Amino acid sequence: MAKVTRDDVARLAGTSTAVVSYVINNGPRPVAPATRERVLAAIKELGYRPDRVAQAMASRRTDLIGMIVPDARQPFFGEMTHAVEQAAAERGKMVLVGNTDYVAEREVHYLRAFLGMRVSGLILVSHALNDHAAAEIEAWDARVVLLHERPEAIDDVAVVTDDLGGAQLAVRHLLEHGYAYVACMGGTAETPAVGDPVSDHVEGWRRAMQEAGIPTEGRLFEAPYNRYDAYQVGLELLSGPNRPPAIFCSTDDQAIGVLRAARELRIDVPGELAVAGFDDVKEAALTDPPLTTVASDRSGMARAAVDLVLDDGLRVAGSRRERLKLFPSRLVVRRSCGCEG
Repeated sequence: MAKVTRDDVARLAGTSTAVVSYVINNGPRPVAPATRERVLAAIKELGYRPDRVAQAMASRRTDLIGMIVPDARQPFFGEMTHAVEQAAAERGKMVLVGNTDYVAEREVHYLRAFLGMRVSGLILVSHALNDHAAAEIEAWDARVVLLHERPEAIDDVAVVTDDLGGAQLAVRHLLEHGYAYVACMGGTAETPAVGDPVSDHVEGWRRAMQEAGIPTEGRLFEAPYNRYDAYQVGLELLSGPNRPPAIFCSTDDQAIGVLRAARELRIDVPGELAVAGFDDVKEAALTDPPLTTVASDRSGMARAAVDLVLDDGLRVAGSRRERLKLFPSRLVVRRSCGCEG
């Protein structure tokens, strides 16, 4: 059977191929409702399928959004990616996802690959965007929205949550329970000092402790972001002679690892140890005990990122403050902190 073409649709609908194109692409020119209905009826009757590759070549853009994340296996990034996919679908777009595994070279690889595919734009969750990646973005003059993190290497629009304020909420809440002090499980030596959420979480912890007049020296512990390595750090920390009465973890995944370590060491949570996290991944409500944590509006952030990356006015000059879309954080109280939950 011969392939149905746009000419066939135009012939059956009694209109021009240009009008067929306007209907398929929702523009750039308006089409009268009656004419649109005839074109849509012809498309359905003939079973016409637009050649998306040809459309992309003609417009130099595809219906794709590239999204680069550190590790979609981690619940937070998995949930954020899903939220972006949903928001993109509402705008008639699909999402291509690349995982960097926190490796700068892989980030550059996906940047080149996605930009070479002529994606409509890029949503970038970058752990530490380097100069090579920034140069790649600049060379393509790409539409880029930074999501969750805001590395200093580029000054594109960023959609983030109030990480510093959220961490302060969690630590203040733990201190209100009367714990002598709160330890902090931060990132690793490779965690960027500026623009990284975990750095802001640590700073929020530090400020809350200082507000209460409690020293922080010797109470910050390095740990990878995932639960498996955090579990190992938790075992060492909790089995030592200076076990803290409460721990604020920079990610829920770390907190889940700490809870596992406490259970293995037969340390009662929250009777002997209070734990709080950050992110409010779905699993946080199912831990034993349920995890007190800080929530961000992932759906709202994802929708904002998609809207911004598809906005033709994205690259209009503006101040750093104007180019930063900040979503509030909120404390989600459950039983791991000592509350009834």
